[in-house]
Amino acid sequence: MNSSLLQLLVLAGIAVFLILKLRAVLGTREGFEKPAVPADPAKARPNQKFEVIEGGLDRDITDHVAEGTDAARAMMAMKQAEPGFSVSEFLTGARGAYEMILMAFERGDLDSIRPFLNDEVEASFAQAINARERQGLTVEANFIGLRELAVAEAEFDAATRTAEITVRFTGELTTVVRNAAGEVVDGHPTSPKRQRDAWTFSRRMGVQDPNWQLVATGD
Repeated sequence: MNSSLLQLLVLAGIAVFLILKLRAVLGTREGFEKPAVPADPAKARPNQKFEVIEGGLDRDITDHVAEGTDAARAMMAMKQAEPGFSVSEFLTGARGAYEMILMAFERGDLDSIRPFLNDEVEASFAQAINARERQGLTVEANFIGLRELAVAEAEFDAATRTAEITVRFTGELTTVVRNAAGEVVDGHPTSPKRQRDAWTFSRRMGVQDPNWQLVATGD
């Protein structure tokens, strides 16, 4: 074997050695090397969806009335007529309205609540207050709180865009009724009583006026 052939074989061996070492180094990841991009989870799990599906449950409605009921369908129609409408926010307002209207009635103060009553309810309240005054009776009342607040019924008239929601209240309050001489004829200042009411509130959806009116009372 001549010297040229021997040198060629030696160089070939060195080249193979260097290639093997280079592959070994490239097979590792160290230092500040850019990390591998993780697989897109949406592509990895194409059937997994987190967005709300159009036409699915609306918890703002089903938290207060059963799915598929007339009340649920009516509330869905209200939301379609006025996308910003919220049942939960309505009930928060109804809670405050109940205390405000009830206490004003007990005091005989219709002026402060007249914008929140329709004509029939206002007339009924005025009749009761006038009858009380003719008998010389006065009422002292203190609202303690609500034991129950729930949607009883809901209706929506698509032609007039008028919504009606009946709310069931169970309030707790103390009342004292005194005659003209100041004597207690009913109630007790420290013994609370429970009062149950079913009030219907109405409003045209999609208009600028956000106020609901009390249009019917019952128990």
